[in-house]
This record gives sequence, structure tokens and C-alpha cells, in this order.
Amino acid sequence: MLENERLVKELAKKHGKRRDSLIPILQGLLEERNYLTDEDMVQVAKELDISAADVYGTASFYSFMDTEVRGKYVIRICKTISCSMKGKIDVLHTIEDTLKIKVGETTSDKRFSLLETNCIGWCHKAPAMLINDTPYTELDPQKVNEILQEYIKKN
Repeated sequence: MLENERLVKELAKKHGKRRDSLIPILQGLLEERNYLTDEDMVQVAKELDISAADVYGTASFYSFMDTEVRGKYVIRICKTISCSMKGKIDVLHTIEDTLKIKVGETTSDKRFSLLETNCIGWCHKAPAMLINDTPYTELDPQKVNEILQEYIKKN
């Protein structure tokens, strides 16, 4: 049995084989490797007895369900007006300059991906970003540079 098939079966056993189990199963797959492969989505469709188009439609609808390879550290910077008014552009330029990538790109060593996303719920402490599941708020170029340097030092 292939690894993704085994994992999908385990997740279906844990969450059930109902249509409402789709998102928890996809989230479980994402915990393993940060993105969903076409094979993952086909396997989920078979396991839940729904169309692959339904699975892909669900996965592609949510901005946190990536369907392409991402870096070890996925940086999601909020693109709302609140963050923009508080200096998001300067923060974004600092990230791009430091990592030498633009929004939507991944570093050549596959360590960092940079994405913009809709509101992440930290408008009261804008500008904000997530690195994987960790929020960082009240950012400015100096603070974001310090944060990035800590991640660069990690393996």
C-alpha cells in the first residue's frame, strides 16, 4: 500500500467516511507535508466515495490548503486594508529582499515560501503575518528582519 493511501485510510478511520470528514482529512494530510498532491486528492475521493473534482474544489477554495509544493516555512502575510494602512508594504519588501523571492515563490532551497492571504484575524495588531501556524504582529521592517534571521538560523 502506498504511503498516501495508508495515511488517507488512517485519517478516514479517525474522522469517518462522510462528506463532512473531507476537511479534517485534508488537514491531516497537510500536517504531513505542507501541501496536497493530486494523488492525495484522488485517494481521498475514493475513500469518501465523492468526485475528485469535489475534493480539489474544496482544497483549492481554502487559501491555507496548498496544492503545490511549499517551503518548510510558509510565510503568509495579511493583505487586508488594515495591514496595508499600518505598513504591510514595507514589511513585504523586507521579506522579499531578505529571502530574494516574490509573493507566490519559494526559495531555491525549499525553506521559505511567501504568500499573501486574506485576513488572519490580527487586524487590531496590524500588520501581521503567519509563519506556518505562528502569528507575528505589529510588524515593521526591523522586527520582521529579526524574525526571519531566527528562522534562517534553524535547520
